[in-house]
Amino acid sequence: MKLSGNTILITGGGAGIGLAFAERFLKAGNEVIVCGRRENVLQDAKGKFPNLITRVCDLSIEAERIALFDWVTTTYPDVNVLINNAGIQQRFNVLKADARNDWSYFNKEIITNIEAPFHLSMLFAPFFAKKEAATLINVTSGLAFTPFVFAPIYSATKAAFHSFTMSLRHQLSDTSIEVIDVAPPAVNTDLGGVGLHTTGEPLDAFADGIFKGLEEGKIEIGYGSSVDRLRMSRDEIDEYTEKMYQASKHMFE
Repeated sequence: MKLSGNTILITGGGAGIGLAFAERFLKAGNEVIVCGRRENVLQDAKGKFPNLITRVCDLSIEAERIALFDWVTTTYPDVNVLINNAGIQQRFNVLKADARNDWSYFNKEIITNIEAPFHLSMLFAPFFAKKEAATLINVTSGLAFTPFVFAPIYSATKAAFHSFTMSLRHQLSDTSIEVIDVAPPAVNTDLGGVGLHTTGEPLDAFADGIFKGLEEGKIEIGYGSSVDRLRMSRDEIDEYTEKMYQASKHMFE
């Protein structure tokens, strides 16, 4: 994709990976819109980057996703890049989870990580197909390939999102839309809760690495430990997943 002169919508763009991407796209000469659930987080982001355009939106609600699409395409009709970045991660032991009384809590992860980006992709694709050049960037995860056993819904949603992205790429191959899959490793953000990714990759180094992949024209971009996972054999996936499980199971017993 071309890295300047775009109008870009980033979901979950008020903090973490989304904001790091927003910063770099702004510096590259793009108009950048970010949306998120928390107005205070968006205000903080705009305080850091005054040129950032913000929009409060709860992507777990269908009507708000449609309203976001209508607002963006009407107010900023030059929009030609969607980055489906918003996601949540919940860690739990299925033997201790209260699926009878707390299902709405677990289901929100499915809605946010699957339903929302699927819906937004399907809303924007026909709009983008009329443009000379457009890009869909879906932020999946290295866990789409080697699941983290104690984030089972998150890992499964990212695997589904990766599969959906592959289908999109083929369906849209005869259009002007480029489809890119970004698969992060653990990155030092607050995903899943404060302090859970302090041993992850530094956020700025990760974001710089992804931009290098975009500059090189890659359609699947990993970083650090996720690079090898994108191409692991099934035996290697099983071995890696078992290793991750053994290293973390004491925290969930």
